[in-house]
Order: sequence, then C-alpha cells, then structure tokens
Amino acid sequence: MLLCLAAAVINLPFGYYRAGVRRFSRQWFLAVHFPVPLVIIMRLLSGESWRVIPLLVASAVLGQMAGGLLRPKVAGSRTEKIPVKQDEHRAG
Repeated sequence: MLLCLAAAVINLPFGYYRAGVRRFSRQWFLAVHFPVPLVIIMRLLSGESWRVIPLLVASAVLGQMAGGLLRPKVAGSRTEKIPVKQDEHRAG
C-alpha cells in the first residue's frame, strides 16, 4: 500500500534524529510522537478505514527503526577521525 510506504518514509528522518538523542528525553519523545498526527491526517485524507491503522503503525515503526539504523553509518562516515601528522621540527 502506498499509504504504508508514505508512513515509513515520513518516519525515516524522525528515526534518524531519535537515534542521536538521549533515550526517553523530551527530544526522543517528540521524535517518536511528532509524525503520528501526520500519518493520521494522511489516512483521513486518503479515505482509508480504521482497519488500515495496524499496518500504518507497523510501517511507522519500521520507518523509525530504519532511520535509526542509518544514523551510525552516516555519522560514522562523516566524523571519522583522520590522523594528523605531528611536525618533526617543532619551534622551541
């Protein structure tokens, strides 16, 4: 279902952000719950019945998990430390 895919995609950036904050903090809570109204509005505008809600919840959770799994890989590739060579001839 296209609606389930959209729910997962909406949750990707929130899962990415959630993985970088302290668990159960205010930021974590907002990252988990902020996309919920977006998914609800999407379901209402699409005209789907309430029976699709379990699928949307599962898709949103998968989107959160996938976004969280992306964070260490992306952050690790950007923040990898490059060894700096020390000057052999220091002043002093």
